Amino acid sequence: MKISTKGRYALRVMLELALYNTGEPVALKDVAERQGLSEKYLEQIISLLNRGGLVRSVRGAKGGYALVGKPEDYTVGKILRVTEGDLSVVECLSDGAPPCDRYDNCVTIRVWEKLNEAISSVIDNTTLADLLEWQAEMGNQYII
Repeated sequence: MKISTKGRYALRVMLELALYNTGEPVALKDVAERQGLSEKYLEQIISLLNRGGLVRSVRGAKGGYALVGKPEDYTVGKILRVTEGDLSVVECLSDGAPPCDRYDNCVTIRVWEKLNEAISSVIDNTTLADLLEWQAEMGNQYII
């Protein structure tokens, strides 16, 4: 499994929204400028986050995007699954995958299951609040 730029940038966007969570929406243009990313690409990503119910959009001159919940409500896993889809390391462990004919005789499946569990343990137990805390520990040097 490799996290694409879509997933990595989604985390950056969500962290920006958490950082600038003042009650006012954050303009995507500002996020793009601060992060040095394409606004057009971020529009595609924010659309996924919006459809996934993670952010809300506000229209108008002072419009933009804001988190729906608090930073501690968002896990890295939730964000990545909205943007990346299934995060299984092998197809046979993917949600909705047809049963594998070799499952009962497959020794390597244990490795893939353990790897999936390890990845899920990290991403499902790390929140935006954790990322904000880690950033503060770094002295506000914001680079992902």
